[in-house]
Amino acid sequence: MASVSSQPQFRYTQPPSKVLHLRNLPWECTEEELIELGKPFGKVVNTKCNVGANRNQAFIEFADLNQAIAMISYYASSSEPAQVRGKTVYLQYSNRQEIVNNKTAADVAGNVLLVTIEGDDARLVSIDVLHLVFSAFGFVHKITTFEKTAGFQALVQFSDAETATSAKTALDSRSIPRYLLPDHVGPCTLRITYSGHTDLSVKFQSHRSRDYTNPYLPVAPSAIDGSGQISVGLDGKKLEPESNVLLASIENMQYAVTLDVLHMVFSAFGPVQKIAMFDKNGGVQALIQYPDVQTAVVAKEALEGHCIYDGGFCKLHISYSRHTDLSIKINNDRSRDYTIPNIPIVNSQPSILGQQPVQMIAPAVPQYNGAQFAPTDQAVMPQPSAGWGPTVPAVPQSVPHQMHNQPYMPPGTLPQPSQMGPGMMQSGAPPATLPPYHRGHVQ
Repeated sequence: MASVSSQPQFRYTQPPSKVLHLRNLPWECTEEELIELGKPFGKVVNTKCNVGANRNQAFIEFADLNQAIAMISYYASSSEPAQVRGKTVYLQYSNRQEIVNNKTAADVAGNVLLVTIEGDDARLVSIDVLHLVFSAFGFVHKITTFEKTAGFQALVQFSDAETATSAKTALDSRSIPRYLLPDHVGPCTLRITYSGHTDLSVKFQSHRSRDYTNPYLPVAPSAIDGSGQISVGLDGKKLEPESNVLLASIENMQYAVTLDVLHMVFSAFGPVQKIAMFDKNGGVQALIQYPDVQTAVVAKEALEGHCIYDGGFCKLHISYSRHTDLSIKINNDRSRDYTIPNIPIVNSQPSILGQQPVQMIAPAVPQYNGAQFAPTDQAVMPQPSAGWGPTVPAVPQSVPHQMHNQPYMPPGTLPQPSQMGPGMMQSGAPPATLPPYHRGHVQ
C-alpha cells in the first residue's frame, strides 16, 4: 500500500498541539474507540466525539505535547493509515490547545429532533411512517425530510422539549417496527439527537415536508423536494408527487367519451370541481380537479388501468398533474366548472358526439321526479362486475347538461344497444356497436 503521507491528512502548517483533530470517523464513534486509537502513543486525558454536521469528527487530547507529536509522526510515515472500524481516519493538529466540553446544540434538549434513518432502504421510509412512530409520544407539529452526507434524515418538531426528550429516550438506536414498513423495505434504525431549530418552516404539504398544525397549507408538487433530491420508489423510478388534480389519458378510444361521462366516472369517489378535456399526441386527455389530494389518490388507485366501456375499450391511464387549480373560462362540451352552478353552457366547438339538440323530451319517457322513477320498459344497469359502486337504477335527464352525482358503474354494467330505452340517442358510432353510456346520452 502506498504511503498515506501524500494524502491531505496532516496540517503541517498548524503549530503542534496536544489536541488532535480526527476526521472521517464511523458513525457514532465512541470515546472508548478514540482512547484505544491513541493509547499506543500516550495517555488520552480528554475526548470530544461526534462533532460536525455529519457527526464523523472528533478531538482527542493527550497529557503531553510529545505524545500527540508521536502519533502524528507515526501515521505520517506509516504505510498503514489510522483506522477505526475499518475506516481510514485522517489526523491533524487542532488549532486549540485543550478540549473544552461546551455543550453543542446536539447536547441541549430542545423541542426539535434530528433523526437519521440507517439502513439500505432508509430513503424509502415515508413521512407518514415517521409521523406514526413519533406521534406515540405526543402531538407532532411538523416533519421535514432530506438527504445529507450522513444519510436520509428528518427533523421532527414537538410542542415542547419534554415531549421531544421522551421520544428521543425511547426511540434512539431502535428499529422502526416491521409492520409499519412495506415488505420490500429492509430494517431501518433511528439515530436521534437534538436539533438547534425550534420552529421548522414548512411552506407546502408534500412527500418531504408536513405541517400538521395547518391542514389548509397548499400542496405544491414542484416543492415536493426542496433540497433537489430525487425520491425513488421500490421500482427505482421517481416517486410521483400527489396532487388534487388528475391527468387522465384515454387509450383505445373506440367509443365517444364525453365530459359528462368523465364526470360520472370520477364523481364516484368524491365531488368533482372542474374538468378540462383536450387533444394531445393524437389522443384525448382530461384534467379532473378534486377539492383535496386524498380524494384524488383514492380515485387514481381505483381507476388506473380500468376501462370505461366493457371489452377493453376506452382504457384509463391516470397520473397526478402539476396543476392544483384549473382555470375554466367557459363552460362547454370540453370544459366545466361544477363549483359555479346554473351557468349557461356554450358549445364553443363541435361536440365529439356530433351536433346535439339543446332539449328533446321523448314522450315515452316519464319526467324524473327524483324518487319513484322505475318504468318497466327502461333499461336498468345490472350488478357491477368490478364492485366500484352500489347498483342504482338508471336515471334519465330532462335537461341535457344537468348532471346528477350518481355512483360510477364499472365496465360490464352498461346496457347493450338492444336494451336501450326510448329517447336514448345513439350517435358517434353505428347503432349496433356503440354501447351507450348512461351519463352520456341526451334526451
